[in-house]
Amino acid sequence: MELCFKRRRILKTFLSMSFFLATLVTIHRLTNVNESQKETLGFKATAYFNPAGPSYNQLSNKGLNLSQPGLKRTQHLDKVPHTSPKWDIPKSICLENQALKKQPWFNKMDTRFHQYMLLRHCRYFPMLLNHPEKCHGDVHLLIVVKSLIEQYDRREAIRRTWGQEEENGEKNIRTLFLLGTTSLGKDHRTLQRLIQQEDQIYGDILQWDFLDTFFNLTLKEVNFLKWFHTYCPRVEFVFKGDDDIFVNTKNILDFLTFRKEEPNLASLFVGDIIHRAVPIRNKQSKYYIPQEMFIGPYPVYAGGGGFLMSSGLAKRLLPASEKIPLFPIDDVFLGMCLKAVSVKPKFHSGFRTFGISKRRTSAMNRDPCFYRSLLVVHRLTAPDLVKMWHTVHNNTIKCTKSVHF
Repeated sequence: MELCFKRRRILKTFLSMSFFLATLVTIHRLTNVNESQKETLGFKATAYFNPAGPSYNQLSNKGLNLSQPGLKRTQHLDKVPHTSPKWDIPKSICLENQALKKQPWFNKMDTRFHQYMLLRHCRYFPMLLNHPEKCHGDVHLLIVVKSLIEQYDRREAIRRTWGQEEENGEKNIRTLFLLGTTSLGKDHRTLQRLIQQEDQIYGDILQWDFLDTFFNLTLKEVNFLKWFHTYCPRVEFVFKGDDDIFVNTKNILDFLTFRKEEPNLASLFVGDIIHRAVPIRNKQSKYYIPQEMFIGPYPVYAGGGGFLMSSGLAKRLLPASEKIPLFPIDDVFLGMCLKAVSVKPKFHSGFRTFGISKRRTSAMNRDPCFYRSLLVVHRLTAPDLVKMWHTVHNNTIKCTKSVHF
């Protein structure tokens, strides 16, 4: 037994030293910036994720060109109008609703939900990182990705694959990542410094000053809706998804082109739609909801892996969301908002929130021909995403079937 404890102490010491050394190396890479490149581009340039092996931190006078084809920082940053509105939440002043503690139902509720309920009235928070220029000009598709600070490998993979921005004058595509903050621990300052450096490189991160937890995913939803309403008057469509999905961007664009003449396009909302879901009462589940919080079936909603909506609908959702109490499950909360504006989300078989096949060992989940035909597949690791993206775009692979949207 004593030998076992010694081994565990040695292992913990080794892991701590490894993390410390990795952090030092990362900070060194981020701060070791070529000043002449910085002056030319107006931002720092470096990289600290490279699953493919060779370096992709290559610069040119026209942008940040990485070793993977098509990946660069777009040039709309110099066109920001001086009249851009400002985020109107300068401070976070949020006090607990003490009156709830006197309610009998509150004291019966699972204590894990107490803090959430006491602070549920707090909706909007200050911005730590903001990029209103992302909505400057005509934007055909705004890609919005929910992420965590620690998951920079997923963001980097997305930038190299389906999140690549396009500036062709007609169907411009812009990409943003939505983040909160980490808890105040020993690594908080280091992680915040890293995310600021990453944002200086790519300029594609929106960060709000609230703790990034599962319950607070709904805060990302409402703060983004407010941000979109404030800064994005000329965006046509919004794709919103997680950072562990595969998106066939071409199929998304083809889908929108095919339906551009539909009369109800202004209320477009498509995804992997879930009907007749009910709250989970199993306390061991990630999605557990106590009876004191919600009774009855959920409204129709889209699985959070990814969905596509029109900009007009996104702007209608903001005032609707402000009349609905926040809910810990963001997908369900958005379904409540859609119900409030009388919009029924549409199911599309090209959105696979639970994978191509729900059986994870199925060969279908690794078949690039399925990925060529679908719009969204959930879920892939960062290395698997990059690998599948290059496989799908390999013209030597021949697929016998095709799907029309």
